[in-house]
Amino acid sequence: MRTNELMLYKHMEEGQILNDMTFLMDNYANNYYNLEDMKGLLFDVVNELLELAVSHGFEGNLWQDYLTFLLACHENAYSTSCEIVGSVEGSINQAALHDFAIFRELFQYDFKEMEYTFGVECLAVIWNYIGTKGYGKVFNKRIRNRICELSKQLSRTHSAEEFKDILTQFYKEFGVGKLGLHKAFRVEHTEEGAHIVPITKIAHVQLNDLVGYDLAKKKLVDNTKAFVEGRRANNCLLYGDAGTGKSTSIKAILNQYYDQGLRMIEVYKHQFQELNDIIAQVKNRNYKFIIYMDDLSFEEFEIEYKYLKAVIEGGLEKKPDNILIYATSNRRHLIRETFRDKEERDEEIHVNDTVQEKLSLVARFGVTIYFGKPEKKEFQEIVRRLAEKQGVDIPEEQLLLEANRRELSHGGMSGRTAQQFIDHLLGTR
Repeated sequence: MRTNELMLYKHMEEGQILNDMTFLMDNYANNYYNLEDMKGLLFDVVNELLELAVSHGFEGNLWQDYLTFLLACHENAYSTSCEIVGSVEGSINQAALHDFAIFRELFQYDFKEMEYTFGVECLAVIWNYIGTKGYGKVFNKRIRNRICELSKQLSRTHSAEEFKDILTQFYKEFGVGKLGLHKAFRVEHTEEGAHIVPITKIAHVQLNDLVGYDLAKKKLVDNTKAFVEGRRANNCLLYGDAGTGKSTSIKAILNQYYDQGLRMIEVYKHQFQELNDIIAQVKNRNYKFIIYMDDLSFEEFEIEYKYLKAVIEGGLEKKPDNILIYATSNRRHLIRETFRDKEERDEEIHVNDTVQEKLSLVARFGVTIYFGKPEKKEFQEIVRRLAEKQGVDIPEEQLLLEANRRELSHGGMSGRTAQQFIDHLLGTR
C-alpha cells in the first residue's frame, strides 16, 4: 500500500494500527518474514481494533471506522483550512486528492488472500461488529454516530473526488480533531504547558429549560449570536443569586450554537497565568471560542484578577476576534469590597485608586446580566414545569406544598432548589 506516499495525512497520533496493517498488506506473502510472527502481528492489530471499538463505541466495519477516525481527527493544512468554512481553493486540493485516493484504496482492500495465507478467520469479527453499550468512554454517542455514518458514506464512494467531497463537507459541518468533534474543554497543566482536554459528558440543557428570565436570556442570545456570526460582541458577566441558572444558561448557549462553530473552554482561577498559552493554541482556528469562568470571585489578597485584566484588555497583543470571555459570579463587582476601602484614608492618600483598581475588572465585561431569585409564584411555576418534564405524577396542591417546605430548609427559592426537590421526589417515590 502507498501510505508512505501520503503528503498531508502523516504522523497521525493513532497511526500505529495503520502502519502495522499496511505492513501486513505489503508483506503477508513475503517468505522473508516468519509466518507465525506475521500471524501474531495480525492478531495484535485485531486486538487494537477491538479495544478501539470499546473505548470509542465504534460499530460496523471496524477497519473502515478506524480509517475514518484518523481522517476526522487529523489536523493538517487541508483539514484545518476546511473546518467550518468548507472547500478552499489552491494547490492544497491536489495534495488532498492524492491522499484521499490512497485512503480509498485502504477502504476497499480485500483481506481474503491474507486470511487464506495465514489460515485464520479472525478478521470476520471486525467486519460487522456490534457494540455492547452504544457509546464509549472517549466519544459520546453523538460523536460516535457521526464517525460511523461518515465511515459508511466513504465506503460507498466510487472515486477519490467523491471521497474528497464527502470528507470536506464533514469538516465544514463538524470540524476536525478534538476541537471539531467536542463541544467543551478543560485545561490541564503538563510539562509542555497548558493542554486543552475534551469534556465528553455535557448536560444537554436548552434555554427553554430555564423557566423565566426572558430578558436575561435574550441578552445572552443576542450577544452570542453576534459573536458566532462574526459581528462585534462583548465579554459577558452573568451575576446574581446562587442557584438561579447562570451556569445552566452558559451550557445551554453552547448547545444552541455548537453546530455553528461555537466551542467552550472552562478555565479555573488558578489557571489564569496560562490564559495567553490557551489563547495561542486556538486563535488561528475557524471556531469561535468562549473561555468560561464559573463562580468567579476574588478575595482581597488574591491577585489572579490582574492576569485576567491584561488578557481581556490592556496587553500589547490584541485579543483575537474568535475569543470571548463569559463568567458567572454571585458578586456584581467580582472582587470583595469592604468599608475599609473607603474608610482607611490615613493608610493611603489616593484611596479612590484602590476602589477603581477593583472595579476595573468588571468594566472589561461589556455585557452584564442579572439573575435574581424568583418570587414565590415564579418558583412554583419552575416546580410545576420541572415536575411535568420529568414525569412526577403528584397532585399539584401536594406538589407545591412539599416544594414550599423544601425551600424553607434547603436554601430558599431558586431553580436549583426546585431541581433538587424534583430529584428528591424521583428518588424516593
